[in-house]
Amino acid sequence: MGSTDPRSLVVVGGQWGDEGKGKVVDLLAAGHRVVVRYNGGHNAGHTVRFADRRFALHLVPSGIIHPETVCYMGSGMVIDPRALVAELDRLAGEGIEFDDRLFLSPRAALILPTHGALDGAREGALGSQKIGTTGRGIGPAYQDQAQRRGLRAYLLAEPDRLRVEAERLMDGHNRELVEMFAADPVDVDHALQELEAAARRLAPRIREVGPELERHLEAGDDILFEGAQGVMLDLVWGTYPFVTSSSCLPAAAASSCGVSPTLLGPVLGIMKAYVTRVGGGPFPTELHDATGDRLREAGAEFGTTTGRPRRCGWFDAVAARYAVKVAGIDALALMKMDVLDGLDTVRVATAYRLPDGRVIDTVPPDPEQIETVRPVLEDLPGWSGRTEGVTDERELAPQARAYLTRLEELLGVPVVLVSTGPRREETLIRGDGPVSVRLREIVGA
Repeated sequence: MGSTDPRSLVVVGGQWGDEGKGKVVDLLAAGHRVVVRYNGGHNAGHTVRFADRRFALHLVPSGIIHPETVCYMGSGMVIDPRALVAELDRLAGEGIEFDDRLFLSPRAALILPTHGALDGAREGALGSQKIGTTGRGIGPAYQDQAQRRGLRAYLLAEPDRLRVEAERLMDGHNRELVEMFAADPVDVDHALQELEAAARRLAPRIREVGPELERHLEAGDDILFEGAQGVMLDLVWGTYPFVTSSSCLPAAAASSCGVSPTLLGPVLGIMKAYVTRVGGGPFPTELHDATGDRLREAGAEFGTTTGRPRRCGWFDAVAARYAVKVAGIDALALMKMDVLDGLDTVRVATAYRLPDGRVIDTVPPDPEQIETVRPVLEDLPGWSGRTEGVTDERELAPQARAYLTRLEELLGVPVVLVSTGPRREETLIRGDGPVSVRLREIVGA
């Protein structure tokens, strides 16, 4: 993806979400005056650690931890006003000041209490075919937006219109809950009271994002665009229908913010040194054995948003290479390298084998076909030395360095950042390309 503003950067998940974007965005926010979240809602969960402090973020951009960073929430997001207020209260309780540094697009879609109820009812009706949604109302809110009946954030500053339009929409949702799912209706009066209370808190934060970003660019400020979920959960390019309800690709940042794609800068893809997935859907390299359990425990693979245990498997270079191509990823950040410490053998899927014996090297569009494939695995030697806390590549075991080199060969892009632990400080930068140089400027490596 070309750029006339190489000082800006897009961060995108390159797998099925939960790759560790929160740490990377938090790390890079030190070198960017502005951080923008451009898709998704509070179904996302970013965990940021600094020293002995831990912050769990769901809607607010990860850059909020930095006192000089201005954060924006783009129009491509869906916002539950109650959840956002609760998150702001938690941040304030942890000593994070944000009064003049957090703003919300008036064009972002609103999630109402009835959206969450519908989400749960619809998912429950799917039985064994459940998609694995978080039940936060994300899908129903995006659906209402697509059907041109949803509410937008500008209504938070217009209380009379908000009440009328929210009541109308929630009454319709309640009819669906009762008539189609035999579920209990949501108490609309109570929901409206909560919505109006949240609106009073959030109305001062409404600001059109595009003009704000143009103002920042004219002032010479660098911008970091932060995506939620991952390429394999993208509504179009992911393992549909086991996907999220928004576009996770970098191009969505431009449409969400109302700016030219040429302003986005290079794309940094975030991937784990292995793979995880939450919820239903195909997962060719999933491990149902002691090694999978070991990865889950060592990597603390439990959802930030839901607490659900994540499914774990070997690194899937087929899916990763596909993500690099469809998202236009220029360089990679590889997370949780230390979780692989101590394994005798580390395996990587280099192709998929179909039931008829044919071998393919890309991700098919049909999820039922993906379910039938078997990964063609390449065995690489593990390493006994510890990578945890290593910040100099020369201190890595030769086998660990060989693993990074092999991934670069398979994916065709450089691994420029390696995370060797959960804290900001536990990070090493590799290579001498433009993205590596920029990262060193930011982290002081």
